[in-house]
Amino acid sequence: MANKWVYMFSEGDMTMRNLLGGKGANLAEMTTIGLPVPQGFTITTEACTQYYEDGRKINDEIMAQAMEGVKKMEEINGKKFGDLENPLLVSVRSGARASMPGMMDTILNLGLNDEVVAAMIAHNPDPAFERFVYDSYRRFIQMFSDVVMEVGKKYFEQLIDKMKEEKGVKFDVELTAADLKTLAEQFKAEYKNQLGTDFPSDPVEQLKLAIEAVFRSWDNPRANVYRRDNDIPYSWGTAVNVMPMVFGNLNNESGTGVAFTRDPATGEKKLMGEFLINAQGEDVVAGVRTPMPIAQMEQEFPEAYAEFLKVCETLENHYHDMQDMEFTVENKKLYMLQCRNGKRTAQAALQIACDLVDEGHKTEEEAVAMIDPRNLDTLLHPQFDAAALKAATPMGKGLGASPGAACGKIVFTADDAESWAAKGEKVVLVRLETSPEDITGMKSAQGILTVRGGMTSHAAVVARGMGTCCVSGCGDIIMDEENKKFTLAGKEFHEGDFISIDGTTGNIYDGVIKTVDASIAGTFGRVMAWADKYRTLKVRTNADTPADAKKARELGAEGIGLCRTEHMFFDPERIAAFREMICSDTVEEREEALNKILPYQQGDFKALYEALEGNPVTIRFLDPPLHEFVPTEEADIEKLAKAKNKSVEEIKALCNSLHEFNPMMGHRGCRLAVTYPEIAKMQTKAVIRAAIEVQKEHPDWNVEPEIMIPLVCEVKELKYVKKVVVETADAEIAAAGVDLKYEVGTMIEIPRAALTADEIAKEADFFCFGTNDLTQMTFGFSRDDAGKFLNAYYDAKIFENDPFAKLDQTGVGKLMDMAVKLGKPVNPKLHIGICGEHGGDPSSVEFCHKIGLDYVSCSPFRVPIARLAAAQAAIANK
Repeated sequence: MANKWVYMFSEGDMTMRNLLGGKGANLAEMTTIGLPVPQGFTITTEACTQYYEDGRKINDEIMAQAMEGVKKMEEINGKKFGDLENPLLVSVRSGARASMPGMMDTILNLGLNDEVVAAMIAHNPDPAFERFVYDSYRRFIQMFSDVVMEVGKKYFEQLIDKMKEEKGVKFDVELTAADLKTLAEQFKAEYKNQLGTDFPSDPVEQLKLAIEAVFRSWDNPRANVYRRDNDIPYSWGTAVNVMPMVFGNLNNESGTGVAFTRDPATGEKKLMGEFLINAQGEDVVAGVRTPMPIAQMEQEFPEAYAEFLKVCETLENHYHDMQDMEFTVENKKLYMLQCRNGKRTAQAALQIACDLVDEGHKTEEEAVAMIDPRNLDTLLHPQFDAAALKAATPMGKGLGASPGAACGKIVFTADDAESWAAKGEKVVLVRLETSPEDITGMKSAQGILTVRGGMTSHAAVVARGMGTCCVSGCGDIIMDEENKKFTLAGKEFHEGDFISIDGTTGNIYDGVIKTVDASIAGTFGRVMAWADKYRTLKVRTNADTPADAKKARELGAEGIGLCRTEHMFFDPERIAAFREMICSDTVEEREEALNKILPYQQGDFKALYEALEGNPVTIRFLDPPLHEFVPTEEADIEKLAKAKNKSVEEIKALCNSLHEFNPMMGHRGCRLAVTYPEIAKMQTKAVIRAAIEVQKEHPDWNVEPEIMIPLVCEVKELKYVKKVVVETADAEIAAAGVDLKYEVGTMIEIPRAALTADEIAKEADFFCFGTNDLTQMTFGFSRDDAGKFLNAYYDAKIFENDPFAKLDQTGVGKLMDMAVKLGKPVNPKLHIGICGEHGGDPSSVEFCHKIGLDYVSCSPFRVPIARLAAAQAAIANK
């Protein structure tokens, strides 16, 4: 037989999700277990793919099978499509494999036209029935015009509002049959006015256009954005479900509702939901009228309510998870229109997982597997108050780069952020883009908003590390930093104006929105303990300060996988000494300047070792190019000139000479240590001296520093720098007369390092993948600028995700896999981790598990996410 594009509900079950989509598979499953489902059919996700392959057309074979489905539906339901005696009306709904609430389109009451409407009224002269028919007709014209023909809702809503105003009523329900008949006529006229053709009256043509519209909605902008945020591949496509209408708007003995078997906000085990009498499903979802709580349904429809409670129990016991259901009551009889595992907050997800284990529905492993790790983020940051958020309208949107909620007065510089915060003001730092020296201001701010930059821009990475809310890359902001103002959505904002930003959604709001503090409840610890029991990957953190390290330890980190030493140089006293070093002419001068920094670095490392209490600490030697450290302010330049006994002109010339065309690929990382070995010597002394001190104070701890040489691309380069490190370290250890172990390893962040990993492994004690740079160099994208053009790549479906936020497993991943396979046999003791931002992304963590890494390292607030993702990877790949 040719392809089977159409399945009746009685032909499928829940295992056929990939083919029938979530909604279709669950309708089939509910049919199989004997629940009251109006019997219809599903057009498969493969038909959607075919529709796009055929140039956005439905081929004759698919349409023929759909009409075959209509015929079977007519037989089962005893009504005929387009018939004047006993017409069959249908709903046409989307249903992708993964739940995408509200992202795609639905059309109800399809099959109506002037003749069918007149015939229906003629058969039932009750005025209430006449009102129902016209209500259904005007809804159909409105939905069909909006969804299928893309006319837009607003024209019709304006007509309804005008009608209600004329009649002096507040709600649609108060309009009479005559009013609704007039509206239907006005709607058709508006349709013709907008499209130049009459509203289609042939039900078969209506059906074909509606099916095409649902397929087309798979590619609408909101669906594309939702898919990118939720890792749903474009290639999956959506199914289409066609089912007979049951009418919640038939009369006051009818109604419609949406319910959850447990509270989706808290996870409490109680029925939660809303119900509307004399309404259709869209009224509840769209909030056209305020519905009543589901419990009230018991007074209105006691039999249907009792049956619904039984259905809830059946579905929970069948799916072993919290269910989200849509249902309709027609003339007191209950019909189920949909069920799915309900979307829930992170807090509810943990509560439900623990309850399902306690109730015997799930094993610990299944409970761990059912929680989306990305949602845990929200538990650890302040949140906007849900009610306040619902009432607010966003005025702009950027990338949700670091979750949480922030509200405060706008400031434009890091210094202002610091000084305002010192006075007790809550501030949001708004910048064109941030740079490393903004770090103190970033720390002082409630949140950070940038015009430029992507998910791994400096602002995003640092903010996630600090657990500070950040929205990056809002290109709609017209920035005027000089005059401390910017324009967004037509409004001019000045320093001191209030703004609120949501780092989870990327939404930006004018004014103040109330926030509530995050609380980590007991269920969090319980689920994390299960995760730790099943995972094999270790989880470390990227931390540069004792405070970050401590936070990460609280959240379960088992070591530091990356300490970026350059962040320690920006303190005013140290930066002055470091600038003197840069401007020195001789090795002796450089050493003299570096000796001023040595005690500070030693103190930094000591505090980190103490925070880690004998857990591993990996310290990366200086990485950024030197131009990032040179002064830009006139006063700082004069101060440096004085210190170095040079003229201001000489200092300026020197600073200018350090600027490179492409600093990311320039004089940085281990290349600095090759040119200026004295930098590596100073950092080695600081690392080793601090370790010796801590080991003496805490003999029961195992202090074994891991020194990481960044940006290596050739084994001889590693050998050269390693020799400097080892000679310095061994001399320090010998002088102290102690026994201290240490390791020297490298960061794999240049493709050539991955390709020659077998040679490099001979000289390295460990590898750590710096996937931010490895991604940048493999793609040839600048991670700070790619955000400017990547949107065009998403629109053209060249990329589905930002490769800096989600590891590119086919390209960058192949290099990583190769490095592991080449390195381990040469050096069986080699331990390998990842410390790029991908270390906190669940799908990337799973990939790291698969290729055999020993640990992942991520910013402190992502540690729980990595722990859970590592457990899920171990469970899935058993």
